[in-house]
Amino acid sequence: MYARRIRIITLFTALTSISLSIPAQDVRQPQPAPLPPPIAAPEDKPYPGVLDLLVDATDVQHRIVNVRETIPVQGSSELTLLYPEWIPGNHSPTGPISKVAGLITSVDGKRVQWVRDRVNVYAFHIPLIAGAQSVQVEFQFLAPEKAAEGRISISNKIADLQWNTELLYPAGYFSRGIQFAPTLKLPTGWQFASALEVESKSADSVRFKSVPLNTLIDSPVYAGTNYKRVDLSTGPDNQVFLDLFGDTPESIVMTPEQIKLHRTLAEQAQKLFHSHHYNHYDFLFLLSDVVGGIGLEHHQSSEDGTRANYFTDWAANVANRDLLGHEYTHSWNGKFRRAADLWTPNFNVPMQDDLLWVYEGMTQYLGYVLTARSGLRTPDQTRDLIAGVAANFEHSPGREWRPLVDTTNQPTVSQRRPVSWVSWQRPEDYYTEGMLIWLDADTKIRELSQDKKSLDDFAQLFFGIDNGSFVTQTYTLHDLIAALNKVQPYDWEGFLKERVYEVEPEAPENGIKQGGYRLTYTETQPEWQRRGERPEAGENLGASIGFTVRSNGELVNVWWNSPSFKAGITPDMQITAVNGTAFKADVLKTA
Repeated sequence: MYARRIRIITLFTALTSISLSIPAQDVRQPQPAPLPPPIAAPEDKPYPGVLDLLVDATDVQHRIVNVRETIPVQGSSELTLLYPEWIPGNHSPTGPISKVAGLITSVDGKRVQWVRDRVNVYAFHIPLIAGAQSVQVEFQFLAPEKAAEGRISISNKIADLQWNTELLYPAGYFSRGIQFAPTLKLPTGWQFASALEVESKSADSVRFKSVPLNTLIDSPVYAGTNYKRVDLSTGPDNQVFLDLFGDTPESIVMTPEQIKLHRTLAEQAQKLFHSHHYNHYDFLFLLSDVVGGIGLEHHQSSEDGTRANYFTDWAANVANRDLLGHEYTHSWNGKFRRAADLWTPNFNVPMQDDLLWVYEGMTQYLGYVLTARSGLRTPDQTRDLIAGVAANFEHSPGREWRPLVDTTNQPTVSQRRPVSWVSWQRPEDYYTEGMLIWLDADTKIRELSQDKKSLDDFAQLFFGIDNGSFVTQTYTLHDLIAALNKVQPYDWEGFLKERVYEVEPEAPENGIKQGGYRLTYTETQPEWQRRGERPEAGENLGASIGFTVRSNGELVNVWWNSPSFKAGITPDMQITAVNGTAFKADVLKTA
């Protein structure tokens, strides 16, 4: 025992006298794995051959669209295909890749397994064999079944078919250099409308003329069982059509007066812009309580959709009547003229949205103007709606921290998902505040020119060029300011810097005041507004206690720093009773 203790002590002494060190170069810290090779950047060159595309939309019961593509190839070891990610009009990477399923690829008829890119989930790599002639692609687009999955786009009566959801295209090319020959198969008896030109038709299929990819994606198709086409043309040189698709035959019936008002919209647009940039323009207009509402611009058409009672309960839909005017204006502002950094060579190059206050804000304003000039709204109704926009800003404090220009990042920041604190986060205010800024600019031009000029002169100068041309003309902020100065000399750079690029806590009401009006509050609700209220949409009490509440008591929105906010109320709550009485909207308003 004693001897063992001696040995242990001796060993311990020896160890304590040894200094251990690890060379610095042997310390191993994590290092990044190498990234896969980047996807080929688009080049402005034609893709060799025409891509054949068959879209089978007959399975409306399951809301499944079956796709088959044949893509010519030559002299390559691999083909990389892209699913469109950055969708024009969405201003964000919202291509619904999660709705793609059943993807099968073949080379010259022999199945070959695709590989999704490890970084870019919108890219698929297909290995090719020597001498390969074509790649065949099959997949399904699974349109949403429930509103929680996204907007319902297909019912057993109507289908809104967007080509960007139903194709893959080769990487490495500008979209204008990739030619597609599309064929659409529809349920028996269905009719369709689109800006695309028809090459041939059979019983249930239509083959459209070949078009470049950018034109194809910009030309959606509406189809359905209840269809009517209304001619709104102002003359043979300006053909405009209203293509109606409804849940029922009754929903697409228009009175002669309603037709006249919509034709006047086309007339007023021609007077405003003194030009157009389409062979024929189609308002694709769905009237449905099943398929979701939409407003999405295209160069020669627009995807529009609202409630089924738009025509049948005309007085209840005043608030929705600027939809067509807004999307029509986009044919000039957004499609023909577009901010240089919003234009991209294909649908997987990121957009830069910093001029959306022009793209959307000016369109919102001019859409209101055209709606009023056409008679679709009265001047009083238009002023009421503008007052409502301004009033919302008076009790929304988000302008204290976030300049308007930063809200143009919101489509990318949130991909247009809802936010909890709207009045503080101010998502996408470039629409409504942008509208007030252009009202301000319009009234300023009128004031400075003694009513000899207005924003109409700017619209003709900026958007009225190259009548009949489909080629997009891009612009910069400098170009915009130069055009404003050409119409009416003024410090437009300072004007826009203050209103768009700097924090401006005060509500933007200059245009209202310069127009000879002021914002006032009243307890008397306009009749058109009362008529248009939907109980399920809720009561807006933002200007008083500070929240919006649905008919079941569920809170939709709570205004930041409002009395409700300070009382601890949050948007996830539900009101069950008011002063001991079971909740009803009228009970709450009375209290």
